[in-house]
Amino acid sequence: MTAQTVFISGATGFIGQHIIQQLLKKGYHVVAQVRSTSKGDALVKDFKSKNLSYEIVEVLEQEGAYDEALAKHPEVTAFIHTASPVSFDVEDNERDILIPAIAGTKNVLASIKKSAPQIKRVVVTSSVVAASTFSELEDPKYVGGETSWLSTTYDEGKSADSQTAYAVSKKYAELAAWEFVKEEKPNFILSTILPGYVFGPQVFEESVASLNLTAAFLASALQLKKDDPIPVAGGLSVDVRDIAKAHILGFEKEETAGKRLVVSANRFLFQEFVDIIRKNFKDLADKLPVGNPIPATYYDHYNKYDDTESKKALGFEYIPFEKTVVDHISQILDYEKKK
Repeated sequence: MTAQTVFISGATGFIGQHIIQQLLKKGYHVVAQVRSTSKGDALVKDFKSKNLSYEIVEVLEQEGAYDEALAKHPEVTAFIHTASPVSFDVEDNERDILIPAIAGTKNVLASIKKSAPQIKRVVVTSSVVAASTFSELEDPKYVGGETSWLSTTYDEGKSADSQTAYAVSKKYAELAAWEFVKEEKPNFILSTILPGYVFGPQVFEESVASLNLTAAFLASALQLKKDDPIPVAGGLSVDVRDIAKAHILGFEKEETAGKRLVVSANRFLFQEFVDIIRKNFKDLADKLPVGNPIPATYYDHYNKYDDTESKKALGFEYIPFEKTVVDHISQILDYEKKK
């Protein structure tokens, strides 16, 4: 029996590389979308697998961007779309965040329908920020989840701060995907994955040199000094290895077909990062601030989501938050020692 082939966009990203690693371990063939030959060659060199190849798609928001790449691979039966801009240092929200995310999603789905009608399952990476407004998350009585949506509009996103614009881009990109399926009635079944902050180790240690935003957010705890205040920040989190697993189950399982899957293992405060680091890395314990105990009510009332159906559909236990942080920080410290 010929192994199934999966096409993945955003292949060089933090989540994308973990998905590729797990797909290859499970015996899948993988076609990776990259933006340049150099990135594709580096990816193939790093993974060292005859089951990995790549296609170059440079401008994702261009209509028909994936037509040629998909037409070359009639063996592909599943598509994982992780590519989306994640940058808060932009000049124009609409041009740099909103349009690339929304058009990129629309175009990939249109290309699948046109050039790869044999594809039966598609998984799109969304985010929990597509499900709720930031103000709602501050309400202890609020519960978001698999059926809730961010209330901020597209026009509001154009003039908002870049973090809000990012949330709006995730909302409208995901809505565009569901609308496409409803109106175009393609051959494939759609599932979407909604993670919180994604933490955990990189697939390749050298990636530590250029951490993505969420990985750098956790790593910034190492820069704190003994007398520094601990940032008041937090949210929902999940291990990158679990997110990769969820994407694969998003096309493998019947239970995940047609679902919005909220994937979040933990509610955290930045204080918890520091507590875990001080506990597990004794040489850092006296260098980092102690801070203040986390209020018990935080875990009961803040950033609540109902992910009951998602957990039932996915059917696996998430990696404990402490292990995620320890693995993440250990890799960074090991890399720094070798420099």
